[in-house]
Amino acid sequence: MAEHALGQHILVEFYDCSPELLDDVVHIERSMVHAAEEANATIINTSFHHFSPYGVSGVVVIQESHLSIHTWPEYGFASVDIFSCGDTVDPWTAYKSLKESLKAESGSTMELRRGQQNLLTKRHKLPVMGEEDPDHNLQYSPHYARNIWFTEKGHNFALSLRHTGDVLYRKKSPYQRVEVYDTFAYGRMLAIDGLVMCTEQDEYVYHEMVAHVPMLTHPDPKRVLVVGGGDGGTVRELLRHERVEEVVMVEIDGLVVEACREFLPTLASQFDHPKLDLRIDDGVKYVMNSPDKSFDVVIVDSSDPVGPNEGLFTEAFYRNVHRILTDDGIMVTQSESPRMNVRTFQQLYHLYKSIFGQDQVHCYLAFIPTYTSGMWSFSYSSKGSAHPLAYRELENVAAFVETHQLKYYNEGVHKGAFALPNFVTELLKQKELAENL
Repeated sequence: MAEHALGQHILVEFYDCSPELLDDVVHIERSMVHAAEEANATIINTSFHHFSPYGVSGVVVIQESHLSIHTWPEYGFASVDIFSCGDTVDPWTAYKSLKESLKAESGSTMELRRGQQNLLTKRHKLPVMGEEDPDHNLQYSPHYARNIWFTEKGHNFALSLRHTGDVLYRKKSPYQRVEVYDTFAYGRMLAIDGLVMCTEQDEYVYHEMVAHVPMLTHPDPKRVLVVGGGDGGTVRELLRHERVEEVVMVEIDGLVVEACREFLPTLASQFDHPKLDLRIDDGVKYVMNSPDKSFDVVIVDSSDPVGPNEGLFTEAFYRNVHRILTDDGIMVTQSESPRMNVRTFQQLYHLYKSIFGQDQVHCYLAFIPTYTSGMWSFSYSSKGSAHPLAYRELENVAAFVETHQLKYYNEGVHKGAFALPNFVTELLKQKELAENL
């Protein structure tokens, strides 16, 4: 048919495909590229996105036109367009290749001829790239560029990061899916269930702020508990403090530790430190079974309140944290984005204040490019007299920062982090008023 038209276009629907393969952006990209190669096409560019919670869209631009796909893993369905110009590419070969790679039970097709030559009555002469002769045979060698995107998608927003197209680590535990990608802008990235946890290029913001704020304002922190923190960044920062005698880290999912040991060693650098007691266990149960007043500082380094982390966002859990803190104890948690996670942000602060006291809970902020909205909040809850703006040893803060070559935290950042924008202050007040009605 191609000899009677400018292009041959096949519209394809694949049914009863493997849901797991349809949700795997790397597999989809490789399958589409392989199909193009099998069809004798010349690949110029690829661009693929994974959407949250599931689904992949992408296109392979070929010199002869394109192959595009969108998948619905929840239905085991994929829609594919295969368009080729001229007679050098065989789109039916691409169809057969994709049906096999997607493990489709069946497929339906519709073939169209695009640009039927008997209707193309006139050919225009146009200048080509400055050439005087538009019929000049140009020598063109296309450059194949891959564009494969990881997308964390919320209801009304999304964050996309371009990566190399190769998954460095992917395993599924009883709790969650753990992955490591190599992104172009932010280095290696840890993702859990399709959400960005940390990247090599900006992880220090979160970890320095969650660790050093409580450690430099507690009068004498000897024993510290980290609930979660499987990437290792928080314990790395805690162990910079020489006064610490023991850090207990309780991470529910050993795969997170395994992935970061192998692929994010700058974060996991202190997992073998003699002062670290690393436990793969349920942090909620560990806190519940810990003795009264057994920790000076507790850091809840969790992801969002879903899946295995749901138990870390309950009143019972935080009352147990309060119980196991010493009289001058401090609890610090990540408390979501005040821009994008407003309800959770408000509820957490109301809960903390009901346990620790209205004047004992303080919000502070940091700015992390790969986190939702870029603005992220932390909570500082004091059981005793410790205050976030009262340094233990003010004169030593600058020396500590210099000695350890910190990238984000310093005395000025510490103070400024507690200076809240008006809209954040209003959000905290609104929740208090709502609960008192």
